[in-house]
Amino acid sequence: MDYRIFLQAAQIAADRARYILTEHRKNKLYEHIYFDTKDDESPVTEIDQYVEREIRQIIQTFHPDHNILGEEYGFQLGGSEFTWVIDPIDGTRQFIAGIPIYGTLISLCHHGVPVLGIIEHPAVLERWIGIKGHPSTLNGLPIETRKCTQLELALMSSSNTEPVLPEHRAGYEHIIPKTKWRVYGAACYSYACLATGRIDLSIDSGGMREVDYCALVPVIEGAGGKITDWEGKPLTMHSGKTVVAAGTPELHQQALDVLHQYK
Repeated sequence: MDYRIFLQAAQIAADRARYILTEHRKNKLYEHIYFDTKDDESPVTEIDQYVEREIRQIIQTFHPDHNILGEEYGFQLGGSEFTWVIDPIDGTRQFIAGIPIYGTLISLCHHGVPVLGIIEHPAVLERWIGIKGHPSTLNGLPIETRKCTQLELALMSSSNTEPVLPEHRAGYEHIIPKTKWRVYGAACYSYACLATGRIDLSIDSGGMREVDYCALVPVIEGAGGKITDWEGKPLTMHSGKTVVAAGTPELHQQALDVLHQYK
């Protein structure tokens, strides 16, 4: 199947998210953003909820029989083999703090496997698109990962050091000094930069779920990279809380070897 037939709905949804988040930043630049705290201790704002409602409405207009799973409103059964997975604001903490590296993640899964992904970063007007079987793009131009094959030369990113699972802490702390240098806190933007060849390795544990990584899979794979969980298994809607992404299969395997050595 050529999954490009679903791109129109995804693009229109991303356009809507970009408009809402761009206007909000422009109009609220000097104001505090109020938020609530969810049961999992993560923050949520009215804008998270508004963006997700708008995306859901667009998807339902184009594909009323498709299932939808979103960060804020959960699972909506449509009875289809297709499920849209949405994170309206990936990086809500950064959004609240006014740091412009938050993004919107929109993905389509077929039988649970990510086949289309959009990483939309409205503050910088950048949009990554990945579709299974096709080269990934940034703002319409093809991209590829950097061909780094040595861990000691790799530029590494990690979204958040705090939620690393106890059983992964040793591996996480041992792999950090084995890379050339690190950057933290960029959320999905760091994975997008990996697909563009600016970062070589991205590792996270504990704070990840399907809404956080499903959109990343087609983008990174379509740029020549590899992305799995910490066991080396492909990421699906039903994977756990870990992600390892690398620009090359060789670097990915080296990272897994270190993580497994200290598990």
